[in-house]
Formats: sequence, C-alpha cells, structure tokens
Amino acid sequence: MSAAVTPSSPEWIRPFGRTGLSVSAITAGGGPIGGMPKLFGYDVPDHQGIDLVRKLLHSPIRAVDTSNGYSGGKSERRIGVGIREEGGLPADFLVATKVDACDGDYSGRRIRDSVKESQDRLGLDILPLVQLHDPEFHPVEQFGLPGGAVEALVALRDEGTIGHLGVAGGHTPTLHRMLDLGVFEVLLTHSRLTFLDRGADELIDRATEAGMGVANAAVLGGGLLANRNAKPLYGFRPARPEILAAAAQLHDLADELGVSLPDAAVQLSLRDPRIDTTVVGFSKPERIGKLLSSLEQDIREEFWSRAAELMPDRGLWLDAETLRPDPGSAHRPAASRRRPG
Repeated sequence: MSAAVTPSSPEWIRPFGRTGLSVSAITAGGGPIGGMPKLFGYDVPDHQGIDLVRKLLHSPIRAVDTSNGYSGGKSERRIGVGIREEGGLPADFLVATKVDACDGDYSGRRIRDSVKESQDRLGLDILPLVQLHDPEFHPVEQFGLPGGAVEALVALRDEGTIGHLGVAGGHTPTLHRMLDLGVFEVLLTHSRLTFLDRGADELIDRATEAGMGVANAAVLGGGLLANRNAKPLYGFRPARPEILAAAAQLHDLADELGVSLPDAAVQLSLRDPRIDTTVVGFSKPERIGKLLSSLEQDIREEFWSRAAELMPDRGLWLDAETLRPDPGSAHRPAASRRRPG
C-alpha cells in the first residue's frame, strides 16, 4: 500500500475522478453537524455546529458532505449559516449534498423540491455536487423511469442548477444497478471498505475504471472501531457476534502495538489509491486539529499485516448474500488497483 497522505503532502488536494472538481483527502461528514442524536447518541448545539463549519472553512479540509435529510435539514442550515458568517464560500471549498425522499416520495417532483430546499438552506444558487441518497430503501426500478428521480437530476444538471451528479449509499448490488444507468460521476459508499468489511472492493474498482470520483464513508463502522464501548452495531444495523469479536481483536492489537485504532481506520482508507476522499464526521471544532495531527503518526507495517489477518470471512460482510465468489480484488495489494493513466 502507498503511504497515507497528510495536509502537508502534495497529494492532499486531488482531482475528484473526472468531474473537474478538486477535493481534499479528508471530507468532513455533515451528519454530526446537524446533531442526529438517534444515530450518534448525542446532540450538537446549534452554535457548536456553526462554529465547526466556520473552522472547517479555514482548515486544510476543503470539502463537506451533507444531505437534505440530515436532522431535518439542520445540517445544511448550519453549513449555510457558517458560510454566510464567514463572508461566503471559498472558491476552493466543495459543498456536496444529497437529495432525499420525503414520506416515501422519491419522484422527480420530490427531487426538484429537495434541491430547492438545499439551495435555500445552504445559500447556494448552484450546487456543485448533488448525490442520490440511499436508493436501496426504495424500489430501484423507479429511479430510471421517465419523469423519475434520475431524469430530474439530469435535467437540473442540464439547467445549470447542479454541477455534477453522484450516488451515495451502502448496499452494493443496488449501487451497481445505479451505475448501470450511466449518469453518475461520483460514488459514495459506506461501511463496506474498512477493517471489518471489504464488500465494496469490486464496486470501487468499477467506479475507478469508469473515471468516477470515489468517496469512502463510515470507516469506523458506526463506532465499533472508535472505542470498545460502542453500541453493538455495524453498518447501522446489529452486528454479528463474529464482527464484534473481530473488532475486539483489532482493539487488542492496537493496544498491544500502541496504535490508535480509529486513527488507523482513517489511514487505511487514505492508503488506498482508488479512494479520492475519506468522509470523517466531526461534532466538535477541536476534533479537526486532532484528526489532522493523527495523520502525521507513522503506523508500523506489523500493525497493517496483522490487522489484515483479522479481517472477517467474506461470508460475514454486510452484503455477503449477494457478493460473487471471491474475485481476488479484496486481497490484492491496493497499489495494484491504481486509477488508469
């Protein structure tokens, strides 16, 4: 694997696939900015979320990933307030958001409403990157229908309201079907490229070969890799006993070798040359500096090799029932899967 990049390295800012956009190696996840106490177990006061945004705008992190539906719009609203209080959005800072269904409605009309709501909250007339969010929770066949969500997104891009289109979700078979539509320029996958699950490897290979931008999110597995006392969840669902056991072994290994496991989980993603940006959630302004400082910490090869041996069997991964027999990609060195020339 290649070495992890840091804010001081020339690879910190890189192309986001072939979109023409640039992105930093780390993108701030917008979920915690809005609070989301049911998911994260704690709330974030309004002033704290806005202060966090203001600090991000002055940090080496040059992107934030949010969504229309995060905390009923609070994430987008706080980002918009932070941008306004800092005098506007810096030219080199990317705000990516997502369209969300409302009461089960994911129609073309709902897409237009979702985009308009995001524009108003963020204070941006043009949204540089808009992603179709969590298609796996809706009938997949509806998205490609005439007058449907994808057609509406393409129309909004053609009208100039949206700069680029992406798709963001977890379930890899659904994301493969979305890529079949041939309109998306960015892929965001979560929970499927971590120390505990490599189910997105083939999907990411496909996106990379197509020149798409690739974002990797939820690299802490929803908390299991952050601390030993996390809720017994992985990928936002109850974790299998074998996954919990593997997480405990990873914590033991990290303790033995004096490694911070959550920092290593972020570096694992950064070391993969197929990943353009790794999405990391922040809820407190001071966490930004701590995360960036952790990237400077060298983790010896013994940790990486032993951690790889603790990877759960592919039959335990989130989408195991739909994965093909081992194609080999999950265990090839990441350097052999670099983006094409």
